Formats: sequence, structure tokens, C-alpha cells
Amino acid sequence: MTTDDLQQLFSSHRTAFFHDMERFAEEHHVPIMRPEGIDAFLQLLRVQQARTILEVGSAIGYSALRMASLHPEVHVSTIERDEERFKTACNYIQASEYTAQVQIFHADALEFDIQTLPYEKYDALFIDAAKGQYQLFFDRYAPLVKPGGVIYSDNIFLNGLTQVPMDQVPRRKRTMVRKLHAFTQQLQQNEQYDSYFFPLGDGLLVSTKR
Repeated sequence: MTTDDLQQLFSSHRTAFFHDMERFAEEHHVPIMRPEGIDAFLQLLRVQQARTILEVGSAIGYSALRMASLHPEVHVSTIERDEERFKTACNYIQASEYTAQVQIFHADALEFDIQTLPYEKYDALFIDAAKGQYQLFFDRYAPLVKPGGVIYSDNIFLNGLTQVPMDQVPRRKRTMVRKLHAFTQQLQQNEQYDSYFFPLGDGLLVSTKR
């Protein structure tokens, strides 16, 4: 099966509300998941039947609201550090039909008080924040995932930079690329998880907790 076949398989309808969010993100240079990436991600969540989801990195709330749209019983807890993006996300959440399903926290995820989360354990964890900190996010939040739950790590391609020789990577990006390589390798070798890579969007690593 080709990448185009996978994209067709995972494609889904997006409402005018979400198209508006996508236009805002493009106009204001806010990174959100690429259409084929989030469609694949949502399909995996459907198959998993995840109902409680923890997201590290809200941005403007796009992925949190897309996740909430999957099912009325889906509840998303999402954490965003940047104040402007947090405010924008709050506005979009309040304007949506999923207000009761999404709870957003304004905090640095590495300093956030986990005890304030509404659930002790989650069906799924979605990591989509600072790429050089993925291992730290994983170490901090993976214990909150239930056995049989899934951890989704986005942007593993880092816009293609993790797929080229290091001497072709801009110097200012090399530390981040090395950290992503190390994170991916560590997780794929971690015997507590079954990890698979999906080459859609900007690269999605899917790890099921044994």
C-alpha cells in the first residue's frame, strides 16, 4: 500500500469550523497537524476507542477539538505553555460545540501539577510540543497511560530533517534532531511498549503500552 493509498484510507470530512482554524493557523504560522497526519491519527483513536485523552501541546486547540469531535464521550485534557496560543485555543474551544469535552491548562508541561488533571489514568497520550523535549514529556506523562493505552508522538520527521544525513541539517537544528533520533530509538526498543511508525503527515510514532 502506497502513502497515497494510506492518505485516502484515513481521509475524513472537516467542518467549516475546522477549515477556519486551519486558515488561522496558516495565516499566523501556527504549526498544527497536517491533514493526512491528523486524519490517520483520528482513525487510530477511533479504532482504539479512546475516551480519555491527554495532550501535551495545545497550540490553538485544533487537534484537541478534532479529537473531541470523534465521539460525545471523548474528553480531552490539553496543556499549552504559550500565552497567546492558550488564549486563542480558549476562544476556539468556547466557540465550538465541544466546550464540555475539552479542558485546557495554561502551564509548562514539564512543571505542570499532574494532580490537577481530571483523570488519574488516560486511554491515550498525544505528544505534540517542543520536539527536543519529547523524552522528558514521555517520562513525565507515560505513567498516566493505562495498560493497553496508546502514546502518539507527532512530528517524528521534523519536516524531513530526521531523514537526511546530519551534515545536511542546519546547525541550530542538530541537537533537536539528535534528541528525536534518540527518543524514537529508545521507544522502539522499550519492551514495555509495542511501537509502530506511520509515515503520514510529519511522521507519527504509535506506542501501545503492554
